[in-house]
Amino acid sequence: MTTRQSSFSYEELIACAHGELFGPGNAQLPLPPMLMVHRITEISETGGAFDKGYLRAEYDVRPDDWYFPCHFEGNPIMPGCLGLDGMWQLTGFFLGWLGEEGRGMALSTGEVKFKGMVRPHTKLIEYGIDFKRVMRGRLVLGTADGWLKADGETIYQAADLRVGLSKDKTA
Repeated sequence: MTTRQSSFSYEELIACAHGELFGPGNAQLPLPPMLMVHRITEISETGGAFDKGYLRAEYDVRPDDWYFPCHFEGNPIMPGCLGLDGMWQLTGFFLGWLGEEGRGMALSTGEVKFKGMVRPHTKLIEYGIDFKRVMRGRLVLGTADGWLKADGETIYQAADLRVGLSKDKTA
């Protein structure tokens, strides 16, 4: 097992979004405002719920975040799909961090449960991604379970998040 960096700052995540962290044509994060992560606090190739690796990350919620005024007028909440996208973003990041090559793409998820909402008064989102399997071949595929906490309370859970890295440059 290679020793790899175990946490990443916002500036390093922005470098990843520009294609500078894992090299041209490899896994990238989206740029703001679609970047749903501000820092990765822990990442490991071992451990986690299935002992196949895990990632923990955070996002600082601001009352003036772009999605609040438009979702929904008079009842501002963060769209649940943005939290789910954050989980996919982190799953793909993990594959690039492992040194796997290819462009990332969210492929699917199993069951998703929403038990609460992120509102403008929320201060901190925490993500947890626990890997079940990483397949390496022409298509690199990561399968993981994920959760999202808002100010310490688990409000989203997703089973079988699937993200792939394709070496096909047209993907």
